This record gives sequence, C-alpha cells and structure tokens, in this order.
Amino acid sequence: MQASYFFLFLKGLAMGAADVVPGVSGGTIAFITGIYERLLNAIRSVNGTALQLLLRGRIAEFWKHTDATFLLVLVLGVGTAFVSLAKLITFLLKAYPEMLWAFFFGLIAASAFVVSKQVRQANVAVWLVGIVGALVAYFITVAVPAETPTALWFIFLSGAIAICAMILPGISGSFILVLLGKYEYMMQAIKTLQIKDIAVFIVGAVMGLLSFSHLISWALRRYHDLTIALLTGFMVGALNKVWPWKQTLKTYTDRHGEAKPLVQQNVWPWEYTDLTGQADYLLYCVLLAVLGFGLVYLLSKFSPQPSEAPKQTA
Repeated sequence: MQASYFFLFLKGLAMGAADVVPGVSGGTIAFITGIYERLLNAIRSVNGTALQLLLRGRIAEFWKHTDATFLLVLVLGVGTAFVSLAKLITFLLKAYPEMLWAFFFGLIAASAFVVSKQVRQANVAVWLVGIVGALVAYFITVAVPAETPTALWFIFLSGAIAICAMILPGISGSFILVLLGKYEYMMQAIKTLQIKDIAVFIVGAVMGLLSFSHLISWALRRYHDLTIALLTGFMVGALNKVWPWKQTLKTYTDRHGEAKPLVQQNVWPWEYTDLTGQADYLLYCVLLAVLGFGLVYLLSKFSPQPSEAPKQTA
C-alpha cells in the first residue's frame, strides 16, 4: 500500500474509533485531517451518472468518477476500528469513564478551535449561527434516551439518522444512537456478528449518507462561513456530553439485567467523589485532556487544509 493510502487508512481508523464513542464525531476527524470536502464530494459522486457507468460495464470510469479507491481505503479503516475497538471502547467506558471522557473532551475542544479557523470573515450572522449550533447540540446532549423497537425498519431508520450525524463535525452518530435507544443494541450486534441487523443498519446508513452529503456540500459551497460557524457551534455544544465528571440521576436496566445511566448531570471534579463515591482522577483527566487537545492541534498542523483536497465532479 502506498504511503498516502496508509495514512488515509489511519485517518479512517481514527474516524471509526471516534464514531464508536457516544459523544465524539468521525466527521470532526475528517475535517481536521483535511479530507472532509473530498469525502463529501466522493459520496456525492455516487449518483445517476455513476450508476450508468457501472451498468454499461465501464468500471474504470466508474471507479475514477466515484473516487472509489479513496472511499474504499477510508471505509476499510473505519470498519477495522469498529470491529477491533468496539470491545476496548466499551470496556474503557465502563472501567475508566472519567479518563476516557477527559481525553475526548480535549479532542473536541481542540477540534472546535481548529475548525473555527476556517471561517474567512466573522460577522454578526456568523456569531449568531455559531451560538445557535452550540445551543442545538447542547439540548441534544441533555435529551433523555428513548425506549424504541428492535424491528428491522427502525434499525434501518436509526442507521439513516445516525450516519447524518456521523459526517457532521461535532455531532456524534453514536450519541444519536443512544438517544434512539440503539447504541448498545448495535454494539452487541457487532460484537456477536448479528449479520441481519448489521446489514439493515448499513443499508440505512448508505441511503442517509448519499442524501445528506448533497446538503452539506451545497451549504459549504454557498454559505461557507455560516456552515463552518454552525459546525463549530455543534462541537462547542457537544462538550457538555463529554464532560468527565457526571452524577447519575436516573438509571434503567438493560436486557442483560445491568443498571445503565439514563439521566446524568455534570458536576465539578471537587464535588464528584462526595456525590458518587468514585475517585475523580483529576490529574490524569487534565493530562489526558491536554494530550487530546495537543494531538488534534498537531494533526491539523501536519494535515492538508480542506481547500487542498482533490475535488470530484458530480
């Protein structure tokens, strides 16, 4: 594999690892590593023209039109992360939640800072849209997860909705699955290879992705600064979800008989031990948050800017 494809695979791996966690967006990783616009353009190119080329057996032209090598390598990275990291991430969320959330808090805070630098001309409208984005994301993070059916039609719908969030920097597709009551269900399906559920979810995700990518690409072309401000606001508002220290107010019992958090509120680290009886790990959390911030900042410095990415014609 060429070096460029190897690094693209690593970016896909990072996107997949981010999307496994409820609160972190793979779209954020794509944006700060300079592949976001190319990703959107590649997805948009899977259209009627691509279908005609495929049906006529013009495989080479189809492959070039859809930037298929780029998509294939990226999807392999994302898929590898989902399969290999699902167990690790769920273990860390259970065993060391404070430190894991602190690391992702640093990642998202740095991502918001990096993405905001893409605004070309700040004005009142840009600030207002950014504030609206932050408020929308905040209220999403405090929404209470719903009890939902496990029928295939709802799994399809969940995939379509979640994938839209996954390609938005700041809004986590995994957290949308939590709100839809399907995060744990799909993690279990992946771990136990429930092929039918996984296949239906993927079909829903593909349908949602093909339609939603057109909207985002159009918004970036026509209203670049406002779109960037909105995405930045999403990330700022999402910080509420990944705050490391939380007090659980309500729980629910999952299908394995384990108590899971349903409603939580953020607390200060110096209140955390008294309220929960758990260690706050303050020093480790601060160090991990700084590490997460530094990784994203350095990644943005050594990655091509979105404007440098190759563009496809749809």
